[in-house]
Amino acid sequence: MKVAIIGAGNLGLSIAKGLLSSNVITSLYLTKRHINVLEGLGTNKEVNITSDNAVAIQNSDVLIFAVQPNHLAAVLRKNAQYITPKHNVISTITGFSIEKIESIIGEKHSVIRAMPNTAIAVGKSMTCICSNEKSQLKLNTARKIFDTLGTTLVIPEKQMQAATVVCASGVAFWMRLIRATTQAAIQLGFDAKEAQELAMHTCEGAASLLIDTRNHPEQEIDKVTTPKGCTIEGLNEMEHKGLSSSLIQGMVASFEKINGIKERT
Repeated sequence: MKVAIIGAGNLGLSIAKGLLSSNVITSLYLTKRHINVLEGLGTNKEVNITSDNAVAIQNSDVLIFAVQPNHLAAVLRKNAQYITPKHNVISTITGFSIEKIESIIGEKHSVIRAMPNTAIAVGKSMTCICSNEKSQLKLNTARKIFDTLGTTLVIPEKQMQAATVVCASGVAFWMRLIRATTQAAIQLGFDAKEAQELAMHTCEGAASLLIDTRNHPEQEIDKVTTPKGCTIEGLNEMEHKGLSSSLIQGMVASFEKINGIKERT
């Protein structure tokens, strides 16, 4: 599989690192305006680094666009002549619809939108995917790419904005919760390194329990709460201070912001 990542910023580099560790590619083109920041990846024989998007497109079968939302239209217009119906076009751009991509490169092309998160760099991304009708046969290729980098879910395009909040922005939300747990552990007597270790692996364990058992979170909570115990005391205090409502309100605020981005692009 010959893949080009157009726009090797934070997300693009995360995808690249994941692909390089998965052994599903035969070549990987990375493009960026200033290529000096990518020099470390250039030592890999499968990697080609260039500032010329046209070169990357013409030498690849799968095109993953990971540029800034306000740059995508210009990049597509400038390179539309090099994008053929044989290409599998995958956009990771927030708020940029399939219809708008088709309006620039043409309706005969296979267009897929994918919303991964930065955990893709360690093969743990939750990636949501949607596509136009022409992409049904190529959808499996996209799923193959992102399944090697975590877990995928095919959804209707109308849900992509919400998926961005839950999965992509969600990484930041979970990081903040882990940070808070770390700070609490320090206050309870652990040094900083130990505290983060405890917070990270407890979080991982909790998620793994739900993934493996498919239980509802409350089922697992019930297993560690006893009458008049310390766990229920802590949970109730957190809820009194608005833990759940604050998280929900924050995610809704992100969703409203992302809809604003969609309207402007």
